[in-house]
Amino acid sequence: MSRSEAPKTLADWQALAAGLSLESRAFIDDAFVEAASGETFETLNPATGELLARVASCEAPDAELAVGHARAAFDGGAWSRLAPGKRKKVLLRLADLMEANKHELALLDTLDMGKPVNSSLGDMAGAIGCIRYQAECIDKLYGEVAPTGEEALALVLREPLGVVASIVPWNFPLMMTAWKIAPALAAGNSVILKPSEKSPLSALRLAQLAKEAGLPRGVFQVLPGFGHTVGKALALSTEVDCLSFTGSTVTGKQLMQYAGQSNLKKLYLECGGKSPNIVFADCKNLDSVAKHAAAAIFHNQGEVCIAGSRLLVENSIRDAFVEKVLAAAENMQPGDPLDPESFMGAIVDEAQHRRILDYIRRGVEEGAQLRSGGQALDGKGLFIPPTVFDGVTPAMAIGREEIFGPVLAVFGFDSEEEAIAMANDSDYGLAAGLWSQDIDRIMRVTRRLASGQVFVNNWAGGDQTMPFGGVKQSGNGRDKSHHSLEEYSDLKSVWISLAT
Repeated sequence: MSRSEAPKTLADWQALAAGLSLESRAFIDDAFVEAASGETFETLNPATGELLARVASCEAPDAELAVGHARAAFDGGAWSRLAPGKRKKVLLRLADLMEANKHELALLDTLDMGKPVNSSLGDMAGAIGCIRYQAECIDKLYGEVAPTGEEALALVLREPLGVVASIVPWNFPLMMTAWKIAPALAAGNSVILKPSEKSPLSALRLAQLAKEAGLPRGVFQVLPGFGHTVGKALALSTEVDCLSFTGSTVTGKQLMQYAGQSNLKKLYLECGGKSPNIVFADCKNLDSVAKHAAAAIFHNQGEVCIAGSRLLVENSIRDAFVEKVLAAAENMQPGDPLDPESFMGAIVDEAQHRRILDYIRRGVEEGAQLRSGGQALDGKGLFIPPTVFDGVTPAMAIGREEIFGPVLAVFGFDSEEEAIAMANDSDYGLAAGLWSQDIDRIMRVTRRLASGQVFVNNWAGGDQTMPFGGVKQSGNGRDKSHHSLEEYSDLKSVWISLAT
């Protein structure tokens, strides 16, 4: 099929995939180059096991080189001191190029990490919308004039931080990239992106589009590689002014140590989750709520930081509601990620596949009731069907630890107080859901949930105007909205004496 045609069927997507040309080199100082060591790593299609590309494996020397170019670009001022309206035009041009190439970008994410192609297309809409939103914020975020007497003028100015390193995860490769780089670039910073080694391809294609859009040399660079090599080097660099990370809590804690060991760089974290989804008996249309509850955990194969992995159901409706969730899950089975009809795709790699199956085994051993799924699908590819455990207790690993897979843990409760206590009994606080028709209860419970975001009678609602982030061990950063743009700016106070 022609590259200009929109693919609609499995055959269309397969044809587009067959004609792809994959960039696998690092993007440093406006050029695609091999890693200094010449080392590469393999990126595989988890749905087939086939090799997609051997990608440049960057390490400390590559990080040092990129940081030097990023610093020179920042100090040179071609981007950092460019008029906000002109920066806006470049980022809007980048969004337009992403729009024109959205099918290719979506396909790259699907091939690289296994998500269904329609889900990837949804991610592209989010990524493009994020770039456009942050671009439009550039010339609308003002400084301040502080209150003083007539003898002085006090200004509070916003200035870019300098060099920003963004480390992004593999589960939403390009959308998470946009959430990180868009506000950092909009504020005038130079940005070095380290994509996950499990899904680097769309980031490298984005680098081509960024160059075409007109980002100045050295302002945006992409270093594929591993966290313990190039990621660590960026985190320890004294020339990196800010580090932004989405990923596991374990890695987030390590990055905090690196920030302290180096230059006390600003660090924004969006880490793990074990999100409670609370269903009260007064809900209307339990069939619809059950479908939402199932989608909250099985979307993207459960590889979602805010996945509604803990389902808390009022005991008076629990048995009937769980049956409805099981029925909904039957229509959410995994399939070929290139098939637009597939709800779920493949698990990202063998390590994650083994991790999920190990948690399922532990759930059975700890006494939870396995109601559906529980076994890997036969044949090639890394597929696990929707898995539901009932009778889960907070002491069980599947009820406390982040699995990052299509595994739902169902709990029962009898009172509002019990539901709140159970929901908050977690190291994490990224997201929470609440289903009820009682507005008084909604307001009481929402305020008491220890969570960065609460979804009421929906799951994962909100748009670019709503900040995204958590509390407790889910991190301290905020993606999306103008709040993220503020994170990538420094405040400078200027006191001007007017006295003669």
